[in-house]
Amino acid sequence: MSKVVTFGEIMMRLSTPGFLRFSQSNSFDVNYGGGESNVAVSLANYGIPVEFVTRLPNSDIGKCAFMELRKRNVGTSNIVFGGERLGIYFLETGAVSRGSKVVYDRANSAMAEIESGMIDWDQVFDGASWFHWTGITPAISQSAAAVCLEAVKIASERGITISTDLNYRSKLWKYEGNRQEIMTELTSYCDIILCNEEDAEMHFGIKPKGLNVRTQGHDINGDAYLSVCKEMMKKFPKAEKIAITLRGSISASHNSWAGILYDGKKMFKSKDYNITHIVDRVGAGDSFMGGLIYGILNYPNDDQVALDFAVAASCLKHTIKGDANLVSIDEVEKLMNGDNSGRVNR
Repeated sequence: MSKVVTFGEIMMRLSTPGFLRFSQSNSFDVNYGGGESNVAVSLANYGIPVEFVTRLPNSDIGKCAFMELRKRNVGTSNIVFGGERLGIYFLETGAVSRGSKVVYDRANSAMAEIESGMIDWDQVFDGASWFHWTGITPAISQSAAAVCLEAVKIASERGITISTDLNYRSKLWKYEGNRQEIMTELTSYCDIILCNEEDAEMHFGIKPKGLNVRTQGHDINGDAYLSVCKEMMKKFPKAEKIAITLRGSISASHNSWAGILYDGKKMFKSKDYNITHIVDRVGAGDSFMGGLIYGILNYPNDDQVALDFAVAASCLKHTIKGDANLVSIDEVEKLMNGDNSGRVNR
């Protein structure tokens, strides 16, 4: 099977133990992850050949991130080294009516200072059939956005399937430049586009009619997003599929979870999952994307099964601490087939 390539920043995550606030914590739990590396880990778990491309500092901490990828069977042969530091983010996990908080410390990271020409994309894409990026990478810095554009152009020339998760991050996009123009150009090369309830609105002003997720966030109706899918396809005619994750937020600890997939003619809808005791929701969208790529590659003629696999995989991610989704195909398929008992497997 030809390989999948993902490109972005992997960071050190420092999270408060349990549900402690930053001001209460005397220690932090350490994980490594990032939107695109999380997708790569999911795919590696499912047996898909995958390679993650990034820039890491040649330091002990940079090597920790590198070894974490190697440990998860993610290809690392095209990672470049340089720069002074690894990006960091701090996580305070919310509970009940208190939402989680993220604080970034990623300015001047090795990946933020990446420059055009540092990555040999012809070498990277040799033997590749799929390239995935997210809206986080162009948000990091202007130079990272330029390298991302360099990558999608070369991937497109080679006929490689290109996917994106729009991943709007309000705390990024600090440099001068028109965010909508940058994201529009990058997304115009994509065959598969993923967003959540707000991404399309924040990047492109496209939102469901008659629905405000900030005030009606507990009850997300997939049918309301058909108009979003149609407008996205009109804006990006190269796109073959639009996927949207649907999170109903009853509280920080209790969410509903579902997804839709639109192929230009028909909208497929998943079942709704009721997640009553969230362990860690970070990386849920990444685990959905990893599941969707796996589903499309393995069920190319059955979008419903591909969607169901993605939603079930990302539902399970809510039970796993850390950024990455450490589940197997068997575990996902068991949930897809209705076994959500959580009974001990002896």
